Amino acid sequence: MALISSLCIFVLVAHFATPIVCHEKPYQAALFVFGDSVFDPGNNNYINTTAHFQANYLPYGESFFKPPTGRFSNGRLIPDFIAEYANLPLIPPYFEIGKKPFVHGVNFASGGSGCLAETARGFVIDLQTQLKYFQNVAQLMKKKVGETESKQILSNAVYIFSTANNDMFAPLFANSSFPYSDTEYLQMIMGNLTSVLKGIYKEGGRKFVMLNLGPLGCLPLMRALNLQIGVTNGSCMEKATNLAKMFNLALPEMLKQLEKQLPGFKYTIFNFFKVLVDSIDNPTKYGLKISESACCGTGPFRGIHSCGGKREVKEYKLCKNVEDYLFFDSAHPSELAYKKYTELLWNGTPDVVAPYNLKSFFKLST
Repeated sequence: MALISSLCIFVLVAHFATPIVCHEKPYQAALFVFGDSVFDPGNNNYINTTAHFQANYLPYGESFFKPPTGRFSNGRLIPDFIAEYANLPLIPPYFEIGKKPFVHGVNFASGGSGCLAETARGFVIDLQTQLKYFQNVAQLMKKKVGETESKQILSNAVYIFSTANNDMFAPLFANSSFPYSDTEYLQMIMGNLTSVLKGIYKEGGRKFVMLNLGPLGCLPLMRALNLQIGVTNGSCMEKATNLAKMFNLALPEMLKQLEKQLPGFKYTIFNFFKVLVDSIDNPTKYGLKISESACCGTGPFRGIHSCGGKREVKEYKLCKNVEDYLFFDSAHPSELAYKKYTELLWNGTPDVVAPYNLKSFFKLST
């Protein structure tokens, strides 16, 4: 398949033919996806892990996928909706590229993973390993379509990330005292993220989309944990949200540095923090009703991560109308919430996505 199709128009005006005009019409830019369970389309189905890090069983996926694919929601995720808006097919998980075309992009995300190899080590595909898988795909692409086209596909593609969520949980769940200060830990995370972005850039990637971190302390999981440690008013866990804010302050600075260092490097940031806080505070604005409790799980706020009954805790309840809920399970938004967020990511204004929304970012030439 040629990357550039020539659209040649032959026009007869009166009795004279105008010269043939050829317009180069690029194919739609590909989408490569990296990160954690916010984006995982089922990669964790293929690795040696536990049900804690998987979602390939009911009621996951029930609103859209039959059978469940491994997505941590009741249906589609942000990359699925982006593909729809960008006129791309569903982007396949890395482990399915043997049977599905991958020139439109590949999804490498792994539920539970982080920027650091130490985060859930042995159970997930960390970000550095996701980069290695991407490098494999870049080589396969050269063999499939040739060097020139492969280069065009990779440079024109959009690379989207949802990562560091799970890194930020590590200090909160550490059994013994955590060995790093917040600043040292953030530097490690940013160092790893930077090296992965540089690795993709080296293969030809130029357009990077980053989701910043949501208010982690307001997930049903963290509200339930807060109750366990004696905060009785059902409020968000401040420490968790503060760690997210710390990452969110460092992220644009790091991307600005890369923009200065790497010719042609372009980025945009989706303010996931802002839209999630807004949907928790004003659910009706997003067509939702219930924003503190999950649809699927058990315990206070259905914040115990038991949805599907395959993890450590087997008991779970499922809501009657998932479309009322912001959160599907104890840590992940519902399909409807993801759809609303993708609309903002695709068409949003600079207070939500900047310096580019995704619609213009896809069209941006490199």
